[in-house]
Amino acid sequence: MAKAKEFTVTIEDKPGALGKCFLAMAERGVNILAFQSYVEEGESLARFLADDTASAKAVLGSLHMIFEESEVAVVRLAHRPGELGRAASRLGEKQINIDYTYCGLEPVSMQGLLVFGVDNLTKAATLLDELAAEVA
Repeated sequence: MAKAKEFTVTIEDKPGALGKCFLAMAERGVNILAFQSYVEEGESLARFLADDTASAKAVLGSLHMIFEESEVAVVRLAHRPGELGRAASRLGEKQINIDYTYCGLEPVSMQGLLVFGVDNLTKAATLLDELAAEVA
């Protein structure tokens, strides 16, 4: 998978706001593959990968939500102890700084999806592809 589109969405920091956003995604058949949500400076922010980026973008637009799209490095690895550590260590060995990370599950294989926001996307994607190939 190497690189993927990520959405970062500003959501009202109030009960039900996150649920409203993700239920709207579900109504359009969009599956959320991985996500994280946190509050920063009084706003709730959600980062996520969707299986259908065009539909996800349309849903966010229809809800008049503020969002950004960016590319992240993604790797599919077995869901077992040590895989996140191996991936993060591999990036560190090559002096790639991890700004953030989160995870999810790949629906068909149930492998872990590890998502990395990094300072060198191309180099990180190549390294993570190599890591995934070692295990395959």
